[in-house]
Amino acid sequence: QVQLVESGGGLVQAGGSLRLSCAASRRAFSTSIIGWFRQAPGKGREFVAAINRSGGPPSYADSVKGRFTISRDNAKNTTDLQMNSLKPEDTAVYYCAAGGSSYDIDYWGQGTQVTDAT
Repeated sequence: QVQLVESGGGLVQAGGSLRLSCAASRRAFSTSIIGWFRQAPGKGREFVAAINRSGGPPSYADSVKGRFTISRDNAKNTTDLQMNSLKPEDTAVYYCAAGGSSYDIDYWGQGTQVTDAT
């Protein structure tokens, strides 16, 4: 059973914006956190942003602070990642993830590609 499904990736010019969405199963969405990771070509998977089910402040990687915003809709079991002022180094496959913490992920999406078109 697919637990997390991402959408919204694509080509984007440097400085542009893109919005990623993740539709989660009830089971995945009921975990403590839901968030986003990314993996650039030739690099390991890294944390991007996460938001807690209890409504605490979101957490972000330093590289995306001030540019990316994560949100969640508890009625729809979805989480979005609004990405602004995109840079070439943001090119990666972005994965939706859910679990007990950003170090304890139980569910992964299949990934969606974000590519710099500059």
